[in-house]
Amino acid sequence: MESVFDYLLRAPLPGPLDSVPAAWDRHRLVAPRFAATVDVALAAGLGADRLGFAFLSGYQEALRALVPELPADELVAVCATEAGGAHPSAIATTLTERDGWTVDGTKSFATLGIMARRLLVIASIGAVDGRNRLRAALVDATRPEVTVMNLPATPFAPEIPHATVTFTGAPARVLPGDGYADYLKPFRTIEDVHVLAAALGWFVRVGREAEWPQWAMQRLLAAIALVRGLDIARPGSPGVHIAFGGAYEYFDQLRAELEPLWERADAVTRQRWERDRPLLATAGRVRALRLEAAWQSIAGAEAQGA
Repeated sequence: MESVFDYLLRAPLPGPLDSVPAAWDRHRLVAPRFAATVDVALAAGLGADRLGFAFLSGYQEALRALVPELPADELVAVCATEAGGAHPSAIATTLTERDGWTVDGTKSFATLGIMARRLLVIASIGAVDGRNRLRAALVDATRPEVTVMNLPATPFAPEIPHATVTFTGAPARVLPGDGYADYLKPFRTIEDVHVLAAALGWFVRVGREAEWPQWAMQRLLAAIALVRGLDIARPGSPGVHIAFGGAYEYFDQLRAELEPLWERADAVTRQRWERDRPLLATAGRVRALRLEAAWQSIAGAEAQGA
């Protein structure tokens, strides 16, 4: 199997994209070339002609890292956020067992919800001792018991749709494990890693098209090496969070160094970058909280061992 670094530097750059389905078709063409989901995100990011479509690839590969059994050819959406947020205590959507599991409730913000064929739903099976117990389930988005309503486009990456999703006794297949500890919580980290990988793949594309200097491409590949080295099989590890914090800090510094080189990119690419760059900051506050908690965990372990 070829090196993803060689692929990023040598693979022919495909032409422009005009829709999510076209971006997904291109993603599926490159996906079989690499075994690791992070490498697929990198390669698919190279094939994207804008940051939003790179995000699409990172998001889909993150889901497959979380739930490897997901079909390779289906767009999937996470349905977790509700009117009160995505904290476990705010999830009122229910999973009920009546001759099979069914889902009832409304999710207020599902990325790609309007286009997804399958939905990964986080729902409650009831509370015990005041704790809302969550499970994860897969739901066929085409079922009549599922109603999807598109939301207005966001100011950045407007090509990526978001939707509200309402379930009314929708048949579901419950996944093993705890909905929060095994799915919702680790997905936040897994998604961050894969989206960053896809964004870096797209940066390499921009650099190749705009003929950025060798030092810029070399540093981009160094950032990619940092991301590939993260142990995403253990997304709850404090050390992984700390390492990812360092990798993201390096990426932020590199972005600042690359800023003058954007003048070499074509006007459409520059305009899209200025519009879409807030996408990379959307989870910044949550990332910072996770990093702080990771350092506190390490400090607590050291204190106990003293």
